[in-house]
Amino acid sequence: MTCHLYGMVYSKTVIFQQPEDTDKFSSRFAENLRSGDVILLNGDVGAGKSFFCRALIRSVLLFDEDIPSPTFTLVQQYETAIGELWHADLYRLSTSDEVVELGLFDAFEYAVVLIEWPNQIDGLSPNSALNVQISVTGETSRRFEFSWSDSKWAEKLACYE
Repeated sequence: MTCHLYGMVYSKTVIFQQPEDTDKFSSRFAENLRSGDVILLNGDVGAGKSFFCRALIRSVLLFDEDIPSPTFTLVQQYETAIGELWHADLYRLSTSDEVVELGLFDAFEYAVVLIEWPNQIDGLSPNSALNVQISVTGETSRRFEFSWSDSKWAEKLACYE
């Protein structure tokens, strides 16, 4: 893992060789999340956005339940050990007006929010959001590039040895 500081924008790159590595990281990361944390996940289809979200959600659920992709429902809500958690997939939306109808902007205030395909809310996401770019680097390996401007993410994404 590497960590860099560029002016007021921070970044961190992590490469996971196996899905189990992503699963382990997402569980540790989830322990640090709190209401108002917004995570914007970008990457090609099949890069691992949904896998990461499911692993994170599974690690904080109060009881075992199915974690369907929100591709068709657009938003799934969960009561978790870290509070209310929203998982949104905005791939099928055509305008930012549709995002307003989902209540997503209100959720930024009181829930942990994971958003796949956040380009639908460009310019409307909170300045405190964590941006995650996921890239396929091999059959099972993925590169996660995290970037943020709110200092709270530095501690939440502390470099692991």
